[in-house]
Amino acid sequence: MARPRTEIPKDIVCRNKSCRFFLKTRGRNLIKSGKNLAGHQRYLCKHCGSALAETAGTIFYRKKLSKEEIVTICKHLVEKNGVRSVERLTGHHRDTVGSLMEELAENSETITNTLVKDFGLKSY
Repeated sequence: MARPRTEIPKDIVCRNKSCRFFLKTRGRNLIKSGKNLAGHQRYLCKHCGSALAETAGTIFYRKKLSKEEIVTICKHLVEKNGVRSVERLTGHHRDTVGSLMEELAENSETITNTLVKDFGLKSY
């Protein structure tokens, strides 16, 4: 008897633009395909053969830092600490902190929508 397939989260979709199931949740055929160096689950699209990580499309994508470290850096930035102060507090280089800060600024609308939707916060 075969093992039952594990349930894949609905927000994991193929991100290959040439795939006919690009960003479609219906009809997708993804399978688990190990983990990357940061420990995030990887998936493989059986239609086009492209691999994607569970963090694709988020601010955690292609980051070598863990989610906890990124959240800690964000908390220090929200508390109005400077880049060099955050560098001393977290032990990460100022270029890492600066690039994370730039990416947060570029994706601020998406982050706000996620906070409102997932955590029930109100936007003003």
